[in-house]
Amino acid sequence: MKQQAGFTLIELVMVIVIIGILSAVALPKFVDLKGDANQASVDGFAGALGSASAINFAARTANVTNGVAVTNCTNIESALASVLPTGNPITGGAIAASATATCTVTNTASGKTATFIGHGIL
Repeated sequence: MKQQAGFTLIELVMVIVIIGILSAVALPKFVDLKGDANQASVDGFAGALGSASAINFAARTANVTNGVAVTNCTNIESALASVLPTGNPITGGAIAASATATCTVTNTASGKTATFIGHGIL
């Protein structure tokens, strides 16, 4: 007598049910990643602006001909090595020389915001 090998119908149905339950639980975690991606994008812009401001402050402090003068938050964009993408305005007030201020960058399409520290220098 030959022995038959393989899965029974009950075993296959149970595997399908388990896969269905796992996908129903996992799917909502991956559906709304757009908001997280938009926030990560704005956080990246804020990090780049904060770093550019600190580097500009150090360069200009060492030699006044280096870097750019920063008297308000919007001046910090000119310290970047590249241009900030359109639709990401920088807001914040005036920054006194050798002082810092909290500045905000906003993604107008998503409404997500992030803050960074701006360093004022003449």
